[in-house]
Amino acid sequence: MRLAGRVSAAIDVLTEIFERHRPSSEALKDWGKAHRFAGSSDRHAIGTLVYDALRRRNSLSFRMGSDAPRALALAALRDVWGLSADEIAALAGEQHGPGELTGQERQSLLRAVPAERSLSVAGDIPDWLVSSYERVFGPRAAEEGAALATRAPADLRVNTLKATRGQVLDALARFGAVEGPWSPLAVRIPAPGPELRNANVEAEPAHGLGWYEVQDAGSQVAALLSGVGPGMRVADICAGAGGKTLALAALMRNEGKLVAHDLDRFRLRPIFERLTRAGVTNCEVISAQDKGKFAEAGPFDCVVIDAPCSGSGSWRRKPDAKWRLTPKQFEQRIKDQRQVLENGFNLARPGGTILYITCSVLPEENTDQVAGFLARHPEMQVVPYREHWARMIGGTAPNSADGSDQGLLLTPARHDTDGFFICVMKKGA
Repeated sequence: MRLAGRVSAAIDVLTEIFERHRPSSEALKDWGKAHRFAGSSDRHAIGTLVYDALRRRNSLSFRMGSDAPRALALAALRDVWGLSADEIAALAGEQHGPGELTGQERQSLLRAVPAERSLSVAGDIPDWLVSSYERVFGPRAAEEGAALATRAPADLRVNTLKATRGQVLDALARFGAVEGPWSPLAVRIPAPGPELRNANVEAEPAHGLGWYEVQDAGSQVAALLSGVGPGMRVADICAGAGGKTLALAALMRNEGKLVAHDLDRFRLRPIFERLTRAGVTNCEVISAQDKGKFAEAGPFDCVVIDAPCSGSGSWRRKPDAKWRLTPKQFEQRIKDQRQVLENGFNLARPGGTILYITCSVLPEENTDQVAGFLARHPEMQVVPYREHWARMIGGTAPNSADGSDQGLLLTPARHDTDGFFICVMKKGA
């Protein structure tokens, strides 16, 4: 397919997403099934344009004066892909292209966007979350939002039970793999451009051998700041597919007791194959139906809570989720977080720790939740993150994006990771 046809396809997919309120991944998958002639490079380019348009939906619609799928796709070609208005006009008129530009479209593509724009436009932030961004980031809110509207690299965590970072770098050298930020276990593959396919790292022999797992560097830091080590009793009570469970097992060197649990059995299902591939032998998986077994397995030295949240920290990777999140859903997530914190408190032994994590940058899910939990349980105290950083990672800890010395907020703008909030709390003896 030529670029003109790819743009038309992206507009069709965006229309499906907007009109039928479908997740972008499903809409793209179905488009591919219905258009078997499209090769993998075509599908990648179409998907890239769709995601670029979704990431910057507010700022692109501001340029065009419209948030219609066609307007967003054309603006993404201009502001993200770097095509000129003349180049866009030429491809639009090609066979299988989206059709000739209107005078208004051409004018919108040519105009200089004013520097003074609202925060929701400059940072591509949903209007109803602007106050939350301002509260946590202050004058840097637009910069932080804009960074969450860029393409993300692929990060991998080296499984130290089976490999070294040098081995993984050598195995993935042809993909441009380099050392990732902050975590001594991180390997990064830069985000490809629209004409280059994503590296399918999970199809590589080294992945089959259990040498690495896909995991953002920020998520790796969260696991490292748990402070867990060999011989400890650890519970991962919102384990999902097991990304952090695997990281914890490696830190424990397969020594001690690790228990993984999630209320969603569908999210938990992949954990079994992943544990086997990674060579983990000290983990017991407790299903949603058997959650009562936790009382028998505890109490624990460390309870890890990767809490259900808005996912705002991962909007680079799942941009449609940014616009699908509603205030009602947000409030439910906050209630869920309160509940899992209470569960964690009951499972932690006196003198033990709770590691509270979200993939969110929003204060309601982060510092507000911690403050509320501490108010309900005055015997809990925050362990400043720099203490665990010095012991588990070494070197100088980064400054938190929210300016705190208690919990650590990582963001794309400040740390070149996904957005993660990490807070360690200790239970009084």
